[in-house]
Amino acid sequence: MDLNTQILAAAERYEPYIIDCRRKVHAFAEPAAAEVRTHEFILEQARRLGLPYEEVPTTSVIVKLDTGRPGMTVALRADMDALPMEEDAENLTGPRTCLSQRPGGFHGCGHDGHTAMLLGAMEILSGMGDELRGTVLFCFEEGEERNSGVAALLAALEKYHVDRCWAIHLYAGLDQGKISVDPGPRMAGAAGIRLTFIGRSGHGSRPDLAVNPLFCGASFLNNLCVAFCNRIAAGKTVTMGITTFHTGEAPNVIADTARIEGTFRFFDLEEGKKALDITRQIADHTAAMHGCRVEYDPDMFRFIAGPTVTDPACAEVAERVLGQMLPEGTLASCEPWYAGESFRLWLERYPGVFAFLGINAPASGYGAPHHNGKFDFSESVLKTGAAASARFAAEWLRRDK
Repeated sequence: MDLNTQILAAAERYEPYIIDCRRKVHAFAEPAAAEVRTHEFILEQARRLGLPYEEVPTTSVIVKLDTGRPGMTVALRADMDALPMEEDAENLTGPRTCLSQRPGGFHGCGHDGHTAMLLGAMEILSGMGDELRGTVLFCFEEGEERNSGVAALLAALEKYHVDRCWAIHLYAGLDQGKISVDPGPRMAGAAGIRLTFIGRSGHGSRPDLAVNPLFCGASFLNNLCVAFCNRIAAGKTVTMGITTFHTGEAPNVIADTARIEGTFRFFDLEEGKKALDITRQIADHTAAMHGCRVEYDPDMFRFIAGPTVTDPACAEVAERVLGQMLPEGTLASCEPWYAGESFRLWLERYPGVFAFLGINAPASGYGAPHHNGKFDFSESVLKTGAAASARFAAEWLRRDK
């Protein structure tokens, strides 16, 4: 039996197990750094297969499949945290298949599916030990939504000398069952806008005796919009999502502060840095013009996250081997996603692929946006994701290479 047929047959055989894993993890619905039951469930699966594992603070896990033969080391990663939000009992068309058992916790981004697919890939590859060489590391990352687990997990991986990495994300922006392994930026970088204009409070009847930061903030927003139209490079999009503008509490009191918050999203890190520089210039000059001063949150210019970028050579390999294994038409291209991802830090260290697995099928109830109470997906796609993950790893670790 050839490699492709073997992996597909194993994925078919383990499909009930993969679906059961998804439903259990969905029911746990544990938020970042609190994935205690999910953590223990993963350890149970590793023990059952006789695979050694390493527990990484706070709840991340690395499960190791060492073939005992020299070869490359491939890391497969899944995030496993839920969101602190309520789940709608129905998806777009009716009752959902499984429900969270944790009030205020909901797998509204698909991480339950990611965990289940990686557990499925672990089953598939564990049964192929004689045909592989090198090592597979099955990495379960806590707290992706808050970036709370990635640093400790990457630190723990340093001793393994990872050669390639892979992650797959369920995606409501791609048709159900399709897989995208496009090269280049796949998810956006991000920077936060968090600043406060400080004026001088006073009575609403005498604005001339006060310094009203409200007008300063409004002028800043208008100036920023004009600057983005004229100073951000054509073809290098930076989205500006201003989400809060807070000042004052009473109609006859001029407040002394106006706070503005939001985010920039981009696929070019240098252009993102440029957007922050523009923001500082405009805020400083607008404050001076209105007789105010501006204070920036300490982290605003210190922490700027780059985009999640798939290595072109790895994408070429993934496209070739998945094109050979999966039904014709399964591979598809799609536009980058404007959300952010902690896997960007993996891809800054190791060449690899960040793949999308489509779940959009509105007529069947699936395709609500991520982080939405009606978010849901068909469990039929999970075996495809598990097979794709296993096939990517197997290509680098084939004993006959």
